[in-house]
Amino acid sequence: MEVGKLTVSLRDSSGKGAARKLRTQGKVPGVCYGASESGRIDPLPITVDVKQLRGALDPVRKRNTVINLTIEGGAAARTLHALVKDIQIDVLRHDVTHVDLLAIDPNKEVRANVPIEFVGKPKGSIDGGQLRIVLRALGVRAKPNDIPIKLVVDVSPLEIGDVIHVSAIALPAGVTSVTGRDLAVVTCAAPEAEETVEPVEGAPVEGAAAVPGAAPVAGAPAAGAAAPAAGAAGAAPAAGAKGAAAAPGKDAKGAPAAAAAPAKDAKAAPGKPAKK
Repeated sequence: MEVGKLTVSLRDSSGKGAARKLRTQGKVPGVCYGASESGRIDPLPITVDVKQLRGALDPVRKRNTVINLTIEGGAAARTLHALVKDIQIDVLRHDVTHVDLLAIDPNKEVRANVPIEFVGKPKGSIDGGQLRIVLRALGVRAKPNDIPIKLVVDVSPLEIGDVIHVSAIALPAGVTSVTGRDLAVVTCAAPEAEETVEPVEGAPVEGAAAVPGAAPVAGAPAAGAAAPAAGAAGAAPAAGAKGAAAAPGKDAKGAPAAAAAPAKDAKAAPGKPAKK
């Protein structure tokens, strides 16, 4: 295996069964498309050896490595320059499942994503400021051999509230940004204030025992007082009233009157003649 060189073969089968069979051999299905010095290249189904692909990528440039690609199969072998466009990885097993290779013309500009490295300690951190990273990679346009390995951003001058935008990043010669110039890259944010809940004066604390001698809360029954009977209709008679009957409640239906009216045939009280 050599960095920057990869050999693949044309693939004549497709489907889950064929892909499963390739994976048992350490290979995965892929596709190659794009343009070369000779013109446009239609999508070519290929078979990629995963171990050889990893060996072909530069440890520093990674996916931005320009690969000398040899495609075997067909009438004759074909040589192209390519970049890794996409690598699909299984979520559970973390295995490579598919590879997209982009054929390129070394003399023409291509788009690529360049990682951003942040160095230094912001001044605002002395006052509790927190560094917030918004972008970790920058989209650029450049010739394949001019694509930078990384872009370094110094965050040391940042005070609380300061922001570094895309327009402030220095780019090498021959490299232009395709990411919006006004987008924020990193900022030093103010520390988050902690919320404190103050207890309301006079409010009872849940689970606290009653203080002996303390005045009861308005509307609450006094300690030791019997609770009124449920559904009691009438009010209690006034103190000192003799023989006064309790007035029936207005909403009580069918409740007997406090003092029963005398029957028609009842005998008159002694000393008073009965009414005819």
